[in-house]
Amino acid sequence: MREQVIKHQGVIKSVEDEHVCVRILQSSACFGCAAKQMCTSAEAKEKEVDVLTKDASRYRVGQEVMLEGRLSDGRMAAMIAYGLPLVLLIAMLLVSTRFTADERWAALWALLSVAVYYAFVYIFLRQHLQRRFSFRVRPLEDAGR
Repeated sequence: MREQVIKHQGVIKSVEDEHVCVRILQSSACFGCAAKQMCTSAEAKEKEVDVLTKDASRYRVGQEVMLEGRLSDGRMAAMIAYGLPLVLLIAMLLVSTRFTADERWAALWALLSVAVYYAFVYIFLRQHLQRRFSFRVRPLEDAGR
């Protein structure tokens, strides 16, 4: 089975070191896109995407490019950002309600567990996830290959 790829055409806004900032515009093509529920570009007219690439020096401001990402990466990112914290919140609420007579404390423990989860992801996994869930940038003339 061939892997599904999310593609967005954009324009380079800035280039710094190994970072290329690309501005993408929402078009009517987003309406029929299979990834529109997980893609933040469907929520706004214009988005900026920071892409890590070793060959950032080959791009220039104003150049038209194609951003490519895997649909499976979008699903996994949504699971890490929303699914796991929801499961953690509900599990912690059930466990803390069992051991605590006060529902306010149970709710506080559940919310605190989610805050600790996000802090852990930010501190320890941010760089790994940034590399794992990144778009690739290609010059528009190379995008067909």
